[in-house]
Amino acid sequence: MELNNQYLLDHLRSIQDFPKKGINFRDVTTLFKDAKALEIMEEELYELYKDKGITKVVGLETRGYVMGAILARRLNAGFVMARKPGKLPATTIREHFTKEYGEDSIEIHLDAINSNDVVLLHDDLLATGGTIKAAWNLVKKLNPKKCYMNFLIEIRDEGLQGREYIGEGIEITTLIKV
Repeated sequence: MELNNQYLLDHLRSIQDFPKKGINFRDVTTLFKDAKALEIMEEELYELYKDKGITKVVGLETRGYVMGAILARRLNAGFVMARKPGKLPATTIREHFTKEYGEDSIEIHLDAINSNDVVLLHDDLLATGGTIKAAWNLVKKLNPKKCYMNFLIEIRDEGLQGREYIGEGIEITTLIKV
């Protein structure tokens, strides 16, 4: 397994000044639309987690659903959606958090995870860490046996400290660091 796979790096699009001036947006849609990039990401994620006993993969809305669902199927695990408020139909729990541009919330179903589960939280990108930390706080309230965290991309080159914001207590992996 080759982290920072050159093929993935070569196919990751960067868009200057999106969504606002000064941001260098990393666009994972170029990885998702490429069959070879999808295969590489699936294989690398599977190799990272095949022996961890994962029973549930929690994907964060919306780009975390793509590889999260693929990986859940590959690991023979269930898939749990972490969504914006009001989008899930059954009883949910909610966590509020601060983003670069304001406040937000995330929810998961109350019955999505139990104390026998080994959970992998997955999202496309780690930048500031606000969304994933909120999702992790939600998952911890459901008392799983163990939690892991994964991202396709971790941005380190713009002074972002997402990993540090998340803090200790969870193993974090990324496929690409830029």
